[in-house]
Amino acid sequence: MGPAKLILDGNEYELPVVVGSEGEVGIDITKLRAVTGAITLDPGYGNTGSCQSAITFINGEEGILQYRGYPIEELAARGRFVEICYLLIYGDMPSPQELDEFRHQLTYHSLIHEDMKKFFEGFPPKAHPMAVLLSMISSLSSYYPESDNGEGEDLNIIRLLAKAKTIAAFSYKKSIGQPYIYPRNDLSYPGDFLHMMFAVPAEEYVVPEVLEQTLNLLLILHADHEQNCSTSTVRMVGSSQANLFASISAGIGALWGPLHGGANQKVIQMLQMIQDDGADYRKYVKMAKDKNSDFRLMGFGHRVYKNFDPRAKILKAQSDKVLSQIGVTDPLLDIARDLEQVALEDDYFIDRKLYPNVDFYSGILYRAMGIPTNMFTVMFALGRLPGWIAQWKEMRENPQGRIYRPRQIYTGETQRSF
Repeated sequence: MGPAKLILDGNEYELPVVVGSEGEVGIDITKLRAVTGAITLDPGYGNTGSCQSAITFINGEEGILQYRGYPIEELAARGRFVEICYLLIYGDMPSPQELDEFRHQLTYHSLIHEDMKKFFEGFPPKAHPMAVLLSMISSLSSYYPESDNGEGEDLNIIRLLAKAKTIAAFSYKKSIGQPYIYPRNDLSYPGDFLHMMFAVPAEEYVVPEVLEQTLNLLLILHADHEQNCSTSTVRMVGSSQANLFASISAGIGALWGPLHGGANQKVIQMLQMIQDDGADYRKYVKMAKDKNSDFRLMGFGHRVYKNFDPRAKILKAQSDKVLSQIGVTDPLLDIARDLEQVALEDDYFIDRKLYPNVDFYSGILYRAMGIPTNMFTVMFALGRLPGWIAQWKEMRENPQGRIYRPRQIYTGETQRSF
């Protein structure tokens, strides 16, 4: 493909065009400011490619999501979360030997330093689990300093993946005042997390298979999603050569926002509001259609996917399975199913492609699993961890990498005397 042409102030400039492996086209403006003295203005970076990446491909118009070339539908149907972690971080599916070693390492490093329990004790009783998770992940850098060789980096990646589920479960136990449950070597990654969440001392707790399968699925579907707000934050912080733990904790902070990782929590809050108002969901559907109303249905539509979110299709099938198997009775879940039915059949929603998205179904599933609402974003972070790590690693290994430094268009006062 030939170069793009820009005419500015009567002068014509040629800009190189970059084409990705899936046909994505980008105009390379690396030297734009040096050649023309101008910059691009793109609030929110919605039309800006900040990097070239080989990790995740999304086609929002056609509803496609792939990790390292593998369709998300195949990975969700056949994969285990630990395998997907390896795939995202190292580029290929592990061999049986590599997978065994990777699992062994994740099990071996799942305990946290006993001194860190004192940090948990220092948080207020009602501390939000995301605040605890962010702080504890950042504190790992004081226990495991960054090494200058690749072996040390790989070990810190293992430590982070292994200890994150322990820290997440401990943050929940802290919030409800229960004793911490230590990780077990005989359980899978999602099974071990659920055991640390719901087991109590002196009582036997067996992780239900359907919940383990569901969490495995949820973690896989959240593992990466290209250059979103939190992933871009991880890359930006990492571009200064900040260590892995500091960069990931910055991503956790970005994910915490209600416009990003808090979306599934807002779904449950909306359902609760409808329940408190008499459970008349039709009233709120009518309000959502009214252009003069400020009400919006949470969990419907997606900024990237102009078609059905492929992750939502997978979770819809799983939510039907889980709700039928565990037989949970919950008025909020009944309202959710009523809203889902309307959105899938009503022309207003169909014409505008306002289908239920991944946040809608993940909120329903987490609630059905007994995970409290204030832990939803922690669950999102746990799933997104391998994607953040992969993006940080790719950015650090890029020989043309540079510190992120966006420009701006200044709109303040011109020079004046003091």
